[in-house]
Amino acid sequence: MHIQHFYDPDTSTFSYIVVDQSTNQSAVIDSVLNYDQDAAKASTESADQIITYINENQLKNQWILETHIHADHVSAAHYLQAHIGGKTAIGAGIKNVLRMWVPIFDTGDDTPIDGSQYDHLFDDEECFEIGTLTAKVMHTPGHTPACASYHINQAVFVGDTLFAPHLGTARVDFPGGSAEHMFNSIQKLYQLPNETQVFLCHDYPDEGEEPMHKTTIGEQKTHNKMIKTNTTLAEYKEKRETRDQQLSVPKLILPSIQSNMRLGDFGEPADNGIVYIKIPMNQI
Repeated sequence: MHIQHFYDPDTSTFSYIVVDQSTNQSAVIDSVLNYDQDAAKASTESADQIITYINENQLKNQWILETHIHADHVSAAHYLQAHIGGKTAIGAGIKNVLRMWVPIFDTGDDTPIDGSQYDHLFDDEECFEIGTLTAKVMHTPGHTPACASYHINQAVFVGDTLFAPHLGTARVDFPGGSAEHMFNSIQKLYQLPNETQVFLCHDYPDEGEEPMHKTTIGEQKTHNKMIKTNTTLAEYKEKRETRDQQLSVPKLILPSIQSNMRLGDFGEPADNGIVYIKIPMNQI
């Protein structure tokens, strides 16, 4: 297995290509579509890096995977599928997210509430193949109800469940979030072997520092500032909820959630041929 990471500095997001080197089959995890909110313009620089890598290495892409519905960046899944193929997939918890958010955006006419816009919805502990590699899905809700981690050999892609040890974990104050669910999800991850490599979705380095894209389960259990091996649920809830009260709303949450429920598609044009993003007032 080879893992290639990409970093989008505008959203501090890591995307990954997982390659089965014996078959050249691959999967893309947590892609990014560049979006300038002030100018209301989308572009494909980050996604095009993935396409270039796939093509230059003559890979056959099988999957375009999401760890959850992101609130801080727009997914490039829709764009990537048109250029490199592969089935789109996410955890089955997406149905809970759709039931919650589609009515808020009033996008039921182009956002199926049953998750059928995805090619596949993964159940907890479901296994799938990337070439000869076997990947196991771990539902890890807490940040959102749809969060899932992908355990492949000695690696696990955790989305926003765990951050680098000095940052702790993702917030749990979004609609559908839960500190208790997050605590329980991390306990599942902490059952993996200590040497398991943890591939992160985000890092926020200081100027001049390189972003950290991976740690290990052992490092997280020993050094995570919010949840070590012996941290109790009550202790974690207090730390996490106190921190969440200090955080502002992600600046891209409304365009991100709205489009990511359609795999990064901004929706059908209006009668005048222009595509619009809806901004529901007083709903966050």
